[in-house]
Amino acid sequence: MQISHWLIPFAMVIALAAWFYIAPEGALGKLDAIGYAVCHRIDARSFHIGNRQLPLCARCTGEFFSAAIALIFMGLVSGRRSKLPSRGILAVLALFFLAFGIDGSNSLLYLMKQTAPGTLTQIPNLYIPNNTLRLFTGSGMGIALAAILYPIVNQTLWRELDERPALEWKSFGILVGIILVLDLLVLTEHPAILYPIAYISALGVLSLLIIVFGVLWMTIMRTDNTYERIRQLWLPTASGLTLALLLVLSIDLFRFTLTGTWSGFPGVGG
Repeated sequence: MQISHWLIPFAMVIALAAWFYIAPEGALGKLDAIGYAVCHRIDARSFHIGNRQLPLCARCTGEFFSAAIALIFMGLVSGRRSKLPSRGILAVLALFFLAFGIDGSNSLLYLMKQTAPGTLTQIPNLYIPNNTLRLFTGSGMGIALAAILYPIVNQTLWRELDERPALEWKSFGILVGIILVLDLLVLTEHPAILYPIAYISALGVLSLLIIVFGVLWMTIMRTDNTYERIRQLWLPTASGLTLALLLVLSIDLFRFTLTGTWSGFPGVGG
């Protein structure tokens, strides 16, 4: 364990340096490199600050900014609560997931028809996809991800668990209300809104990856359910960040080598 205390921070610094070197210039360029690893980044399916595309498409922007906001919200109001939400809330989350799947599938079908005219014409679209629906269904999915992930992470971290649900109806309603208001603000496409949303959504991607890889590291190292204070989490957090950056770097390098651009896939739009 003492060796890992030295090796993991060293590896994290190397991964950070490599990411800063490879990613495009500027703060938003660094965020683009994160979005590039998980999102198609099709220009027509993204919000813009002037002519500047956000790091993630409309759907992924909604998904990852809402997941980030939801995790922060639950961190403030739920603490170490480790029980999944009630069946009623889980049913609502399932509807969020279903809406995400339906809109995503309909949008993909529409894109395939545009990219290769004459194909799949026998399958009708349910409706014409648009960025508003992408944003809202993505946001619902982000809430669902965070609502499930948060108590599972607490179940993995702490020696002493708080057995109460991480979300109850009141806190769930407040969270959905907050995300809904933010979605409506995003739709104004005002730069004062989109700039922070760009940062929150891209960092939301990185945060989710850090959490997942951090939990994986704790499981492999058999340190789950051994933590009592937040400051003890620095090593799994550093491990999660290192692995997250390595994954982002690997996908970025592969995709950039394949396409030669940090934007959407060449020839794909609409």
